[in-house]
Formats: sequence, structure tokens, C-alpha cells
Amino acid sequence: MINFRGLPTAFWRAAKFPQIWYRLGLGPVVGWLILLLTTTGRKSGLPRVTPLQYEEMDGMFYVASARGQQADWFRNIVANPHVEVQVKASRLRGLAEPITEPALIADFLELRLRRHPRMIGALLRGEGLPARPNRAELEQFAVKIALVAIRPCENGL
Repeated sequence: MINFRGLPTAFWRAAKFPQIWYRLGLGPVVGWLILLLTTTGRKSGLPRVTPLQYEEMDGMFYVASARGQQADWFRNIVANPHVEVQVKASRLRGLAEPITEPALIADFLELRLRRHPRMIGALLRGEGLPARPNRAELEQFAVKIALVAIRPCENGL
């Protein structure tokens, strides 16, 4: 039997960071839920990597932030919409477009609830909503969220 409590702290830190999982070649393992978004820092001009949960639909990637438009990665996209995405075993360039319409954000939340009912239901309960909110509750909650659609560029990486 493995003594998980005896594992070094560094192991547990590594297990929590998707960037490290991707560096270890485990993108296909975590990539079903998490992608790595690289933006250009709006002040520094340096690349900034952020792990985000995503949904893929019609060849586009959708990412959201519970921190709303105050999230650094979102503010970087507003300043420069050219991004890189690493998802599963693929890396690609894309053009990111912020979505601010509450109805469209509510559509995204409904999609996430259909695809991941337990996980998203738990997140919504943590925000004070029922696990199965109605459309009006989703639209009211949507004003707090920042949503971005990423359209992959044809030239890739």
C-alpha cells in the first residue's frame, strides 16, 4: 500500500499545476478538461501562461473566468487578442474574442452543465446558486463572468 502522506510537498505542488503536467507530456491526460492559454502581458509584453477549463464547440475553444473581467488573462486578451493554446497534444495560435452578452454566457453555462453536471453544479452551489439553476438565474450570474471565444488561426504554430 502506498503512503500518500509520506510523499514530498513538491510532489503535491506538482500535481496541482496543469502546466507541469503538460511539460511532462501528460497533456492528453488533463487536456480533456484543461488547456493552457498563453497571452501577452499587457504591461510587460511577456508571455503569460494560464491553465483554464474549457469547452470546445464548432472548432472553437471557450474559456471563462469566475473573476470576471478583472482576471489578468482576460485583461491581457483585451489588450492583445492574439493567443496560443495548448490542448491535449496540440499547440495552436488563435484570435480571442471577449463575449459580454449575458444570454450568450448563459448558453455557455448551460452547455457546461450538460457536459459536466456534477462539477459545474458544485461550482454553482459554491456561488450560492442551485446545482440546476433556471435560465433567469444563469443570466443573472452571467454578468459576473468573463467569457472568451478562441478561434484557431489557419496557419497554426
